[in-house]
Amino acid sequence: MTATEILFWFLSALALFSALMVVISKNPVHSVLWLIVVFFSISGHYILLNAQFIAIVNLIVYAGAIMVLFLFVIMLMNLNANTEPQRNSLVRLAGVVAGGLLLTVMISALRSANEITNSKATMSEGDIGLIQNLGKILFTQYVVPFELSSVLFLSAMVGAVVIGKKE
Repeated sequence: MTATEILFWFLSALALFSALMVVISKNPVHSVLWLIVVFFSISGHYILLNAQFIAIVNLIVYAGAIMVLFLFVIMLMNLNANTEPQRNSLVRLAGVVAGGLLLTVMISALRSANEITNSKATMSEGDIGLIQNLGKILFTQYVVPFELSSVLFLSAMVGAVVIGKKE
């Protein structure tokens, strides 16, 4: 096995273990911290796929901004044992059945999936996910939609300032 394969399997095991810990953890703050580990391992997978831009955006947006927001919301909710709902065995059984059905659907989808035949031809260049290629396409082929979206975002920011400004 090569170093890339070892890193892939390590990141996969880390992502699966962390995702399992998100669900199992009883403390919601610990669940959010485990979710941050999941996002870091997914960003590692993006880097292995040579998609550095998506990896950095994943870290900045998800592991950075959204997880901080989740932590603040959880801490401001002041959760304790008195506010937790009582656990019902029927709800637990329904969750196990739904999870089992989802697992069955996922396994059948994986079995019936065809392999991509031209993946080697596509990946042979090795520069698919680079920021330079994204910038070239964004500022040549998609320059008009890019500029229209920038004007839309600018007008949204001006509108938010006008609405938020006191008389």
